[in-house]
Amino acid sequence: MKKLTLVIMAAGIGSRYGGLKQVDPVGPNGELIIDYSLFDARRAGIEHVVFIIRRDLARVFQEKIGFRAERYFSVDYVLQELDRGLPPGFSVPPDRVKPWGTGHAVLLCRRVVPGNFLVINADDFYGFDAIKKLADYMLEVEDEPTHYNYALVGYRLGNTLSEHGHVARGICRISEDGYLLDLRERTKVQRFPDGIKYTEDGQTYHPLSADDIASMNIFGLTPSIFDELEARFRRFLSDPATNLSRSEFYIPEVVGALSREKKARVRVLTTEDQWYGVTYQEDRPWVQAGIR
Repeated sequence: MKKLTLVIMAAGIGSRYGGLKQVDPVGPNGELIIDYSLFDARRAGIEHVVFIIRRDLARVFQEKIGFRAERYFSVDYVLQELDRGLPPGFSVPPDRVKPWGTGHAVLLCRRVVPGNFLVINADDFYGFDAIKKLADYMLEVEDEPTHYNYALVGYRLGNTLSEHGHVARGICRISEDGYLLDLRERTKVQRFPDGIKYTEDGQTYHPLSADDIASMNIFGLTPSIFDELEARFRRFLSDPATNLSRSEFYIPEVVGALSREKKARVRVLTTEDQWYGVTYQEDRPWVQAGIR
């Protein structure tokens, strides 16, 4: 029987939040957001989990999350570090502090992911329906000679924003038969009195609709993504337009590009479940109330 892996991206420092938000309790009995994702993944039949973490937070992560997860899953840990996974001939700029991004994080999982897998953020509450639908879909699909077969779960944009500042969202364009046409990472999306807008340069704002479908970094992928990530990460590093001190290599951008190039067919699954996420400290009461 085909088995799935759940990859959880937990290497983010939570700079806007002001702490290691992955280990901050939100549930009525001290549960973490990641506890709900692990619980739902186990109910969906997943038995292997890969945690992407930072070396300097590895011990606290294992103590708060990892050791408990190992009672229910086969667990691997992947350390996302700036000098890991760099192509030959490239080095870390001396002023680079931020991780290389979610695309780099997933690329580092290559040696521990044997088959189809799900990717989620550690600090997002997705709901059982989303994880189950994605797991069921990825259990059935394989790549075909003409294209890869991937999937993502999309949420209504208006239900995914923080009231306390801007957020990054992958904005989807979807075909009539439910497949992704395009996916663009918008890094500064915010609700204003006259509507939802995003900016890339901090000066020019572009409108979005509350009914737009947002990708919340919950993807279903096959191992073919690793060759694509490797090649595109090299291209990202070589691009003169890339600011090697700050720019990030995002997994939604890669999935969107593969869809636009017709190299991948990406099924967009929808869910009635409510998404919850903690970007800022002020988001916690909303998330706690929603989970209750």
